[in-house]
Amino acid sequence: IGRGTVQALHAAGARVVAVSRTQADLDSLVRECPGIDPVCVDLSDWEATERALGSVGPVDLLVNNAAVALLQPFLEVTKEGFDRSFEVNLRAVIQVSQIVARGLIARGAPGAIVNISSQASQRAIANHSVYCSTKGALDMLTKAMALELGPYKIRVNAVNPTVVMTSMGQANWRDPHKAKTMLDRIPLGKFAEVAHVVDAILFLLSDRSGMTTGSTVPVDGGFWAT
Repeated sequence: IGRGTVQALHAAGARVVAVSRTQADLDSLVRECPGIDPVCVDLSDWEATERALGSVGPVDLLVNNAAVALLQPFLEVTKEGFDRSFEVNLRAVIQVSQIVARGLIARGAPGAIVNISSQASQRAIANHSVYCSTKGALDMLTKAMALELGPYKIRVNAVNPTVVMTSMGQANWRDPHKAKTMLDRIPLGKFAEVAHVVDAILFLLSDRSGMTTGSTVPVDGGFWAT
């Protein structure tokens, strides 16, 4: 999703700073999108993130996309899995958003932040207890950020996809029986493609959503309606 978003923003003429913990992914992305600024950092490391992103900018638009999905049955949840999930899926969103929002406020500039959440924020899924919890927390963080940053003309929204056919999505849902249990709950009967999510992100970053903030936008084929 992050890669598709970078490609779309680059094609639209935006100057893009692409952040990943994987240098090889950034190298290939630079070849595809010449002119982007790559930053390699593990967002679960607070101090490294501050060093890497503290001087980046000015930034007008932010997409918080980094996430991990460490699937464990509830009775087998480990401290390591819990900590890693919340460090990346929630704490990193707070830290990076603080860096960007402070810069916007210092410049007196409006801005938009989009947090990539999940349909799992509002529906329980087996073996996803920690993942669901991180995304439920992210939805509420989105609303709290919108409340506090609104007076500075900074909008904050979330996009909540169903399973997306990324490498992570394919890995976690490749079992046909498991996939069927989810597809049976989706009225449109299919999982999302990356482009579906990117289109929602671009809308929320753009002035066309200028009166939208604090929202969670499902890209779920109707999953939340069931």
